[in-house]
Amino acid sequence: HRGEGTFPENPMKETKHAASPEARAALADVLTAFESFKAANDARLAAIETKRADVLLEEKVGRIDEAVSRAQDRLDRLMSDLRRPTLGGEAPLASVDERKAAFDRYVKTGETPAALLEAKGLSEGTATAGGYVAPPELERLILRRLAATSPMREICQVRTIGAGTFRKPVSPTGLAAAWVAETAARPETTAPTLDVIDFPAGELYASPAATQALLDDAYISIDEWLAEEVQDAFAAQETSAFVSGDGVNKPKGLLAYTAAPDASYTWGQVGYLATGVAGGWTASNPTDKLIDLIYATKTQYRQNGRFVMNRRTVSAVRKFKDAQGNYIWNAALQPGQSASLLGFPVTEIEAMPDVAANALAVAFGDFEKGYLIVDRAGVRVLRDPYSAKPHVLFYTTKRVGGGVQNFDAIKLLKFAAS
Repeated sequence: HRGEGTFPENPMKETKHAASPEARAALADVLTAFESFKAANDARLAAIETKRADVLLEEKVGRIDEAVSRAQDRLDRLMSDLRRPTLGGEAPLASVDERKAAFDRYVKTGETPAALLEAKGLSEGTATAGGYVAPPELERLILRRLAATSPMREICQVRTIGAGTFRKPVSPTGLAAAWVAETAARPETTAPTLDVIDFPAGELYASPAATQALLDDAYISIDEWLAEEVQDAFAAQETSAFVSGDGVNKPKGLLAYTAAPDASYTWGQVGYLATGVAGGWTASNPTDKLIDLIYATKTQYRQNGRFVMNRRTVSAVRKFKDAQGNYIWNAALQPGQSASLLGFPVTEIEAMPDVAANALAVAFGDFEKGYLIVDRAGVRVLRDPYSAKPHVLFYTTKRVGGGVQNFDAIKLLKFAAS
């Protein structure tokens, strides 16, 4: 069910591309660095067991751990580049060419022939009343670039809406059923409770600047340039909001909901497990808490489950071993795959908090079922040649919202005594 006023979901899941030689080389660097890390960390642990801790060995492990992180980051960037589609090579329709020509004329010269723009479906009011809606091709390009650079967009459900707020009906308790004999009476079962979750779209903006010489350059694709300029700014703000946004003029982040002990959480709250130690892991068998977190989710959400944490937390769990002495963190074996923890993929999101007292630093679950991102259709661009002369600013806005849509699908790990 897509709901009233919605469009088909965006193609956020990008098609796979053949790995480049650079990506294969980066993967080899990750695997080599991780093997070196395991050897150095084993030596460090052996020294600790014999009470001969070596400061130099600790520093060596730290340096190799940073090398693993750098190699993984390089691989992730290369794979993001491969997943980043362009509009080149397509045979555009005449209407597409006309829209693009009208928009390019506005961007490069500031000329705003209202009749031409409105005929091509680009104008929304007047320039003084909010600028012009960018061509659909530019909107799709921005969304696809965001999908390749925003980790939350890669793992969550994304929906395009035609109104300012998306309302999703949900049934927290579900429908009751009962067994009966062939001729027995059929008493009325308990009716399901229905609730509605609102996902309002907040406004996100950026103001990339360009010189007139750049705009006059015939070899510059305005669509590509504008999408490239706004993607990093939009992705950083979006990701932060998806994790911890307060829901005021922005998405409501996963960690902004009330967190309650998993044994007693109710609908509208996100359940958590405590590590048992304020601001840290248990001294013995810290892996057990991660296993408990995995099995805190129901089976239907565990199948597509993944861990989410920042790189400093990844650096800590990379040193953990299971009861048989095997490392629980494994590097990806093929370009495009994620590193895994206890057999489940790991997504690094820098907006997740560091390990600290009472911090909700690790999440696990099915994020596609658990968190919804909504994009209001349309990207607006207002040309401003006055505020930063001699540069021309392009006030670019899009509306995006988000929030938890299934409170059973995601669990948190809290670094607290209880």
